[in-house]
Amino acid sequence: MSEFDDFEDGEIDETTKGWGVDKDKLEDVAISVQNLSITYRTSFDSAPTLKSTIARLGRRNKLVKTVEAIKDISFAIPHGTVLGVVGHNGAGKSTLLRAISGIMPPSSGQIEVHGEVSALLSLAAGFNSALSAPENVLLAGLASGMTRDEVLGQLDEIIAFAEIEEFRDMPVKTYSSGMAARLAFSAAVHMKPDILLIDEALSAGDARFKVKAQKKMRELMDSARTMVVVSHGANTIRDLCNDAIWLDHGKLMMHSDADTVVKSYLDFMKVERKASAATDDF
Repeated sequence: MSEFDDFEDGEIDETTKGWGVDKDKLEDVAISVQNLSITYRTSFDSAPTLKSTIARLGRRNKLVKTVEAIKDISFAIPHGTVLGVVGHNGAGKSTLLRAISGIMPPSSGQIEVHGEVSALLSLAAGFNSALSAPENVLLAGLASGMTRDEVLGQLDEIIAFAEIEEFRDMPVKTYSSGMAARLAFSAAVHMKPDILLIDEALSAGDARFKVKAQKKMRELMDSARTMVVVSHGANTIRDLCNDAIWLDHGKLMMHSDADTVVKSYLDFMKVERKASAATDDF
């Protein structure tokens, strides 16, 4: 009995594949975002005073805050584009990727995605910690629309790229954070999606693996894959991306080539570009 006998083709809900994906459309546009706004509410505990705590008999008072994460932004990118997304923490970068991948619905506006999507939004997110690397990779592959045989055909390559051969049959919960990160990145880039969404993944791993990861990204670029990359690394955006957008407090500040956007963003943030080059960080 194989370790994969419990997993069959088609067992993964097709709705997990993405947001607005239309395989039949062959337009040049890979991703179209029109008048997108995303607003959500979050609650947190207020700081209590002694008097208010006694009055409520120790019960904490919950405050609700409305967050306007994305504010009426529009852009479109053609197939084969590598789009970098820059902005300070809290600018709305990760929210945008979650919306494109279908995890977070728009409050208003429209997102159209033409092609199969693979999203690496949080390293090792979606992995079942009790399962081994091969079992997790198989589940991820089925979720992305691949057949069981297709996943198994690439399994050894995925494990080797992640450099975890000696630990492949151990539960993922026994992995270090670096090992889990390498496995997540390897699985995502080997699924060969039409559109790959990556949020800070290239910041994981040691320097040698970062070089290896960027080389793999360039291979995907050469095969005309569409990618959206969120990174705080100025050099990463310049080296990998041919297009970029700059978000600030949910607003689209600029959409242009990567060099122009990065320069404008660094100037706006009053960051010395020489220091950024030395640290590869915004």
